[in-house]
Amino acid sequence: MKKLALVAFMAIGAFALNAQVTTPQPSPFAKVEQKVGLTDITLEYSRPGVKGRTIFGDLVPYGKMWRTGANKNTMISFSTDVKVGGKDLKAGSYAIFTQPNASSWDVFFYSDTNNWGTPQEWDESKVAAKVSAPVSAMPMRAETFTINFGQLTNSSTELGFIWANTYAGLKIEVPTDNAVQASIEKTMGGPGPNDYFSAAVYYLQEGKDIKKAMTWIDKAVEMTNDKPRFWYLRQQSLIHAKAGKTKTAIKAAKKSMELAEKAGNADYVKMNKDSLKEWGAL
Repeated sequence: MKKLALVAFMAIGAFALNAQVTTPQPSPFAKVEQKVGLTDITLEYSRPGVKGRTIFGDLVPYGKMWRTGANKNTMISFSTDVKVGGKDLKAGSYAIFTQPNASSWDVFFYSDTNNWGTPQEWDESKVAAKVSAPVSAMPMRAETFTINFGQLTNSSTELGFIWANTYAGLKIEVPTDNAVQASIEKTMGGPGPNDYFSAAVYYLQEGKDIKKAMTWIDKAVEMTNDKPRFWYLRQQSLIHAKAGKTKTAIKAAKKSMELAEKAGNADYVKMNKDSLKEWGAL
């Protein structure tokens, strides 16, 4: 009996020694995944809070290298080659370090990502790109350090650093147009209606050759005459209108609206009605 009690006591003691209290991190980890055009961008960083402190020029001194967050260095990954602040950057993963100043930040994309904070020995040969990010004051305070992707288009985004009353941003450009053009040229040897449709809509959205867009959308509609698609006809109407072909744009919009009504798609009915009013057909 005494032996059993002793074993139980030792087991409880071992459990107590191995047990750990779990609490929230003061600077929680964040992971952001953003697709820009056809490029995947992943950002990993930790988010300290203001907590009543003066941040830039004090906690984060001007002119000194900063890990750009807390804990392990901030890391960003690109699935394709990109441009950051107008400078070329190869696909891959980089640590982001910054030197904040009152009117702009120097932003460094560092090829060695295995650091905790800033490197003990800075290696200039590992700086894949160094760019400047202009600073602007924000009308409201951001309590928690934030890095986000704003101003999204098919070909670019703005990487924004936000903390306290400070915003610093730099433009990231991605090679969407080159990739789409290559895809279009590869596919056009034997494209189906979806290929014509996608290429035409892309040309419309990006303000490219509208005549070429009209040729492609007309082909897509023609190839689906046996089972007409109201969303194809909707884009056909917009492309024809952009090309100055109002009469055929109205015809396509009316057909699209009729099919959308049958399908019970109120959004497309409204969009077509709005366009027909704009073109003087209602």
